[in-house]
Amino acid sequence: MSPRARSAAFPAALRREVWAANRGIHRAGLVTMHSGNASGIDRSRGLVAIKPSGMDYDRLRPEDLAIVDLDGRRVAGRWKPSVDLPHHLYLYRHCPDLGGIVHTHSNYATAFALLRRPLPAYLTAMADEFGPEIPCAPYVDNQGDAIGAALVAARNQAPAVLLAHHGAFAFGPTPTAALKAAVMLEDVAKTCHLALLLGQPEPLPRQEVQKWWQRYHTAYGQ
Repeated sequence: MSPRARSAAFPAALRREVWAANRGIHRAGLVTMHSGNASGIDRSRGLVAIKPSGMDYDRLRPEDLAIVDLDGRRVAGRWKPSVDLPHHLYLYRHCPDLGGIVHTHSNYATAFALLRRPLPAYLTAMADEFGPEIPCAPYVDNQGDAIGAALVAARNQAPAVLLAHHGAFAFGPTPTAALKAAVMLEDVAKTCHLALLLGQPEPLPRQEVQKWWQRYHTAYGQ
């Protein structure tokens, strides 16, 4: 299939969902100016849509998204893709369960990343969404596949990984799910920060974490 045909075949609904995820992290205050990005993958065609590099969120339109293949070759869009594209592509290539990825430097989550500090499940809300722990990957160089490999190595059942001295990555089966994980990550990180100013909270026992996780993932919602 030619690049033009592959671009035309990229699903319009998925393109809009990726655009909405990018606008969503901006509205939620998880990014400033043009930092951060969100992407989504159409696995049937092997194509990824991602925010263009350095573009302000309030200017972004669905048609502005860069469409690339899994080797990073741009097949559609007039703008260069995010400089974080290699990390997204590495995750998509090595984690077939992922359909969307969000990267932010949100303040509270990044504060824990700066301390190289994973977040255990202090809260039932953390147990619901993230399980026993939100891991923190070690600091690595930003060239090549170093960041992607560090994120994959650090992954557990949580839909997020902190990256030391950098920020946070959140992901899920869809761009919308990745956006939700990113918003919830910042929310619980803020609560944990406030609690740690007052004292030393105790993580929930593992069996309690499992109970909350199981209920949230089998019975919660419609």
